[in-house]
Amino acid sequence: MKFEKKHAVLLLGVALWMVITWSMFIKNLSEAYAAGEDRPDGYWIAHSLLIVVNLVVAAILGALGWKALKASDD
Repeated sequence: MKFEKKHAVLLLGVALWMVITWSMFIKNLSEAYAAGEDRPDGYWIAHSLLIVVNLVVAAILGALGWKALKASDD
């Protein structure tokens, strides 16, 4: 399959959306932690791991989208 410009834009859009939404989640989670919200340690660990994994996925999608965008310019 050959990536077209529309595929590249979709990948970049999804990556951007993931970064925005997970950044908001980071803000909310850190505010809850700073406010002393009473949760088990597993809650904070699991959500922190989710954040890291999803930001890595966003970076991969962004890199693929960027590569596809550059390839579609040729």
